[in-house]
Amino acid sequence: MSTRERLTAVMDELTGKASESSRAGMARYGINVAHAFGVSVPELRRMAKALGTDHDLALALWDTGNHEARLLAGMVDDPAAVTEAQMEEWAAGFDSWDVCDQVTSNLFDRTPFAYDKVRAWSAAEDEWVKRAAFATAAALAVHDKAAPDERFLAILELVRREAGDGRNFVKKAVNWALRNIGKRNAALHTAAIDAAAAILAAAEALAAADRRDPAARSARWVARDALRELRSDKVLRRF
Repeated sequence: MSTRERLTAVMDELTGKASESSRAGMARYGINVAHAFGVSVPELRRMAKALGTDHDLALALWDTGNHEARLLAGMVDDPAAVTEAQMEEWAAGFDSWDVCDQVTSNLFDRTPFAYDKVRAWSAAEDEWVKRAAFATAAALAVHDKAAPDERFLAILELVRREAGDGRNFVKKAVNWALRNIGKRNAALHTAAIDAAAAILAAAEALAAADRRDPAARSARWVARDALRELRSDKVLRRF
């Protein structure tokens, strides 16, 4: 079956699974449903398992612009076939937190370019591209079991640098990366707590000069939320 035929079959299946109630539920969680059918992620995972790995189909699915098709694209693509140009194109096309998070954690973090993109995108002006940097970092902390601590120590420096970005989808991803790195192992747990404490101290200094400083508010939330989890009994028992 050709890629076009496979694409048509997949889109027909997605159309058949469309649900207005699910679509409304997605919208309540802040998901952009402008081009969505309302198909759940578990259902998409079942479809992806049946489809198997298919890079050409993934590219075709992405090009439809449909929400679920793009989620599915990240699930069926072959990380070894992904190019830097593709990553840049897809990241620039992110328009919803779930697409960003699913693609980064199902695909981008498994490519050879993952760490380079974390560094490059961490300074991006675009909110979704910047979220992609830290969502990828959060996924790497869980999935890249063989990576040395030095890779994540470098990411903690990026976390410290960007913790003051007050945009909601950015600061939540920065916090997510900080927490996941801190739960990776005992040494990184200590390093993440130190990073969070440094972020908080810098935020308090900013707030002392201007209580309304948005960078101070964002950094304070990132640090306090991370410290709450990293110092919890549940996390401490792991180490």
